[in-house]
Amino acid sequence: MKVLFVAAEATPLVKVGGLADVIGSLPKALIEIGHDVRVIMPRYGIIDSGKFPVSPVIDNLNIEVMKTTEGMSLKVTELDSKVKVYLVDSDGFRNSIEVYGKGELERFLLFCRTVLDILPKLDWQPEIVHCHDWHTALVPLWLKKKDYAYSSIFTIHNLAYQGFFDRGFLVDYGMEQDWQCRPAGAPEAPLNFMSQGILWADMVTTVSETYAREILIPEYGVGLDYLLRYRQDKLFGIVNGLSYEEFNPATDAFIPTRYDISTVGNRITNKLALQKLAGFAEDAGVPLIGMVSRLDEQKGLDILSASFDTLFQNTEAHIVILGKGREEYHDLLRQAASRHPQQLAVFIDFDDALARLIYAGCDMFLMPSRFEPCGLGQLIAMRYGAVPVVRHTGGLADTVRDLSQDLNEGSGFVFQDYDSGAMLDAIQRAVNSCKKKAWQNVMRRVMTLDFSWQASAKKYESLYRKALELTKS
Repeated sequence: MKVLFVAAEATPLVKVGGLADVIGSLPKALIEIGHDVRVIMPRYGIIDSGKFPVSPVIDNLNIEVMKTTEGMSLKVTELDSKVKVYLVDSDGFRNSIEVYGKGELERFLLFCRTVLDILPKLDWQPEIVHCHDWHTALVPLWLKKKDYAYSSIFTIHNLAYQGFFDRGFLVDYGMEQDWQCRPAGAPEAPLNFMSQGILWADMVTTVSETYAREILIPEYGVGLDYLLRYRQDKLFGIVNGLSYEEFNPATDAFIPTRYDISTVGNRITNKLALQKLAGFAEDAGVPLIGMVSRLDEQKGLDILSASFDTLFQNTEAHIVILGKGREEYHDLLRQAASRHPQQLAVFIDFDDALARLIYAGCDMFLMPSRFEPCGLGQLIAMRYGAVPVVRHTGGLADTVRDLSQDLNEGSGFVFQDYDSGAMLDAIQRAVNSCKKKAWQNVMRRVMTLDFSWQASAKKYESLYRKALELTKS
């Protein structure tokens, strides 16, 4: 099958979050099982043209926006993974120093319109157009409006980000008719990009089976649960995979000591290095908890920041947190670290090298998320032998099984209720368990779990076939 991925970011060209990892890995996995998969995304100025040289594909495209014409072109580059990436090129994209932020609604609207204009002009024609998150959600709408023959898939990576706008934006960009036109029997859609992908795509997916069920109810539906219930028979959950080439403790150049399942005891060197970097006493016997996260309420920072005093009174554990996000959580974490400098270290930063050291050095990896569409941190942690402590939600529920009391079954410490008490109980269980003789067996067990992209790619393959059958019927 020929599949075109439409997305806002992709590793290694440009990465802001987990979306880039998916777009950088899933096409490669699909190519490996025999499909022709390419990607189209904006050509941001922050993409390194030295590392990723481009060739022209289409020149002198004129895209109409707000009664004006934008000059565009299309370039192509090829990644080491053999994935071809089309880059939509314009002054507006090349002058963008950030993927998201100021002017993003206008940029992604222009991107969607350009994709629609480019599609019939490509000498390579996809059978399926696979759109990812709100930045691309107008594409399925306009594919249907133009009666194009491509099948469309729309994947929700995080429903909380929807591309909201007001009625003035709708009027200014001439989209009133788009919002008035909707499938027969469909409810009225709110003013955001995401709603149109949900309404018009042939199939809608999200990034775990549990999250696909959760978003059907108001608690997790973020105002779109009623649209998702309307499309429920075409809504599927497929858990994200992990690039086992990129994340491999046996070859990782960022960590002091490399290891595999047979040499997992060598992780201790990384633990001591992490304790030293954090300013802690270097003591292999002290439980060490790691956290690498965007710092906002979704990730459980509210219940965690309220728990530090109790946690450190009741346990000797060390905690290292790396991430960046909302200033209020930066401040709360810094204040907590100043109160508990011997047990809590906080790094407000994006730092891949430090993240790898945390994965390779911590005993447990904490993800107390309010909601989690899929989650990547728990998958990387288990790949590196760190045992996850997670809340039972979304992709965390699909990928982490609660450990039995004797530690002979399961892969992590799971709590149900979103509150500090439930989280502290799970952390205490983890701290007590990591001193048991069976702990190394737990580490080896989580390292043997297979969350590579191969299984997920086959599920997408099956879904693509269903979408093609639906389009042909």
